[in-house]
Amino acid sequence: MPRPLDLEGPGSGVGTFDHAVEGGGRLQRTVLPGGIRVLTEAMPGQRSVSVSATVAVGSRDEHDGHHGSTHFLEHLLFKGTPRRDALEIAEAFDEVGGEANAATGKESTSYFARVLDADRAMAVDVLLDMVTSATLEPEAFELERGVILEEIAMTEDDPADVAHETFTGAVFGQHALGRPIGGTPETIRSVPREAVLEHYRRTYGPSELVVTAAGGVDHDELCELVLAGAALGGWDLAPDARPVARRTGETIPEAPGSATTVNRPTEQANILLGGRALPAGDPRRFAMSVLNAVLGGGMSSRLFQEIRERRGLAYSTYSFSSGYTEAGLFGLYAGCTPGKVTEVVAVMDEQWRALADTPVSADELRRAVGQLSGSLVLGLEDTGSRMARLTRSEISLGELWTLEETLEALRAVTAADVQDLAADLRTSPRSLVVVGPFTHDLAGELLARTA
Repeated sequence: MPRPLDLEGPGSGVGTFDHAVEGGGRLQRTVLPGGIRVLTEAMPGQRSVSVSATVAVGSRDEHDGHHGSTHFLEHLLFKGTPRRDALEIAEAFDEVGGEANAATGKESTSYFARVLDADRAMAVDVLLDMVTSATLEPEAFELERGVILEEIAMTEDDPADVAHETFTGAVFGQHALGRPIGGTPETIRSVPREAVLEHYRRTYGPSELVVTAAGGVDHDELCELVLAGAALGGWDLAPDARPVARRTGETIPEAPGSATTVNRPTEQANILLGGRALPAGDPRRFAMSVLNAVLGGGMSSRLFQEIRERRGLAYSTYSFSSGYTEAGLFGLYAGCTPGKVTEVVAVMDEQWRALADTPVSADELRRAVGQLSGSLVLGLEDTGSRMARLTRSEISLGELWTLEETLEALRAVTAADVQDLAADLRTSPRSLVVVGPFTHDLAGELLARTA
């Protein structure tokens, strides 16, 4: 197995590296005063740059009374600072043809932009201004409360989103990872501005900040821009400060298996079957990727071939996994007419069981690894994907895999690895969610048959 580049943590000295990668690129990392971490991947010949400012704080870190604050801040940071109002923030990117956006997760919140390399100084200045100096004005706060409620309502109108949110809650139970990232209508209506402001002041600081960039970027210049932006924001940039320790998490009690039927007057039922899976940094995550590719990752996958191609039971079907610090989740999805739910759940369980009982063939393993390898290489031609990879490596993994190392790790996965993992996943309590026009406990009846 390849040995990834270790990302130096707190107390490890200057915390820098400079590493040549394939194609003439360079990976560099510096820990700045205040504990700010800066990582870059220079991509020769690129005329664009993607840059992000991320704090290692997500919805799972909200205190009681603050639920929904993390996502609330994602919206509010675009609404103005002492140096710029909301329109000026938007105009800064529009006038150069750039793009800016943000994303809230369970374990981090990221603000990012993609611009021409000539405009990278502007992008860093605006992003750091937002992160360090958002004003969270009362009027903007109340306006955005309404916008977020509309966003939640839009999600509630999508039965597939309802199924996924219900499934996550079932798998993680009462743990914070089971909460909706955006909060609920009740928490958003009740959370006061003071609580969101307190959450902002508590969690947005230099030791939490990770700035990553990929494309047409100069590492030393970016470090200078970040320091200038943090200083303008009034942050304390103590020379001896270190980054916060990476999240180590806690033991999450395994929730019992559950069956949930959500009654919705839909033309199609949405089904999710699965349970607990691997943490983000688990060495078996490469086997998990191959397992997903074989089971539900494309048109040649077992779910697609059996449910759609051979039986015509559904249009959309796939498998998926998500990993967090202590645990992950794994699921199988399908959308079908209500009368076919029983058969679809049976096929899902049969295919999962078959993967655990019998090794995949050499041809199937080769196709899965080829699919993942090709998708990875094509995806990393984009500066945004490389930027996101740096962020995830720094915040979640503590190690950075080059493209060739990742491809080698995928090629090292064996049929036995996939079979053993599929069997391990089946030992966890399973949850089944069915969303559709059902007034009885259909999910309960069907889950009992998969035991």
